[in-house]
Order: sequence, then C-alpha cells, then structure tokens
Amino acid sequence: MAVDFGKMADLLIAGKVEDVSNMTQEAIDEGLDPQEVLQNGLIAGMDVVGQRFKACEMFIPEVLRSAKAMSAGMDKLRPLLSESQAKAAGTMVIGTVKGDLHDIGKNLVAMMFEGAGFKVVNLGIDLDTQVFVDAVKEHKPDLLGMSALLTTTMPRMGEVVNALKEAGIRDQVKIMVGGAPVTGEFAEEIGADIYGANAASSVDKGREAVGK
Repeated sequence: MAVDFGKMADLLIAGKVEDVSNMTQEAIDEGLDPQEVLQNGLIAGMDVVGQRFKACEMFIPEVLRSAKAMSAGMDKLRPLLSESQAKAAGTMVIGTVKGDLHDIGKNLVAMMFEGAGFKVVNLGIDLDTQVFVDAVKEHKPDLLGMSALLTTTMPRMGEVVNALKEAGIRDQVKIMVGGAPVTGEFAEEIGADIYGANAASSVDKGREAVGK
C-alpha cells in the first residue's frame, strides 16, 4: 500500500512522534526515494507548522512537538540521505553565545531549519567566540545563527562578527542573530546580515539569503 504523504504531514503537524517514525519506516521499506519522503512528507508538514506558528495559530509547545516528530522521521531518513548524497537546502551552524545558557528558542530555530531541508550543526550554549570561528572554518556553512537571551550577552555577537573578519572568513557566511532582547537595529549595528524575530521568519529569511 502506497504511503500517504498528506497523512504523514498531518501526523507531523499534530506532533505524533511515533506515528511519523513508523510511517517514515514504511516508506523506506517500500523503497521510496528518501528525498521524496523528506520533501513531500516531513518538509511539507513543517512548512505548514511554520505558517501556523507565524499566524499565531500554533504555539511553541505544539511547534516543539511537531519538530520532535520531524526529528523522529529524520532519524530514519538521515543514513539513507547521506548514502544518496541528497543535496540539502543549505548548511547552518547555530549556537548560543558565551555567558548565555538559554537554548529553547535556539533549538526551535535549529529544528525548523532542519525541517526546511537544511543540514544543521547545533553547537550548543555558552560558546566562546573561537568556537563559532572554528565551526565556520570546519563546516563552511551558508548561515551562522547566534542566539542571546540576555542584554549582557548580546555584545558577544558583535565579538564573533569581528573575529570572523579578523580570520578573513566573514564574507563566506551569512550571519543571523536573534533572541528576546535582540533587535533589527542591533543586528545592523554589529554587522549581521539577518535579524530573526522568531523561528518561522528566521527560516523564511534564511532561505531567501541563500537563494532557496
């Protein structure tokens, strides 16, 4: 029996982790193209989640459940996508700056970018400036995302931008910043490329920035 991608997307939107995992496995067992499963089932569902989140029709706990369902499907697909060398929409490195231990918002952004087909390298929290620089050198991402939830840690973002300039790699990556106290004006002031007001708009702006 053919896998119903519409149903898979609906289950993902509803945050049905086990059901999404099982349907993804069924699709694999049927020999379907992993890229097709990713695009028509998982990403299609997360696109709707992003739209509803932006329209305030879904809230963070629901979005996190949907993202968890997405991750469950991705766990099944990832080995096959690697084998088939399916091209990601882009690569994103993301982390929370030094002195800041907040990660819910950053993780939500990371999961939604993965839901949009990006390869995401989530570095974690409380990160030294050099960690960001080294990660850009190693992964050569299209996007570097930085999060700060405290006004006292916001200046660290500017330090990372300057360190990338000093390393001669600033022009190789688009820089996105976000977090509750961060503003578009601050992003401009420190020389970031993109201000992400929330997870859904961050994905839209990130896609636009890398031409996807």
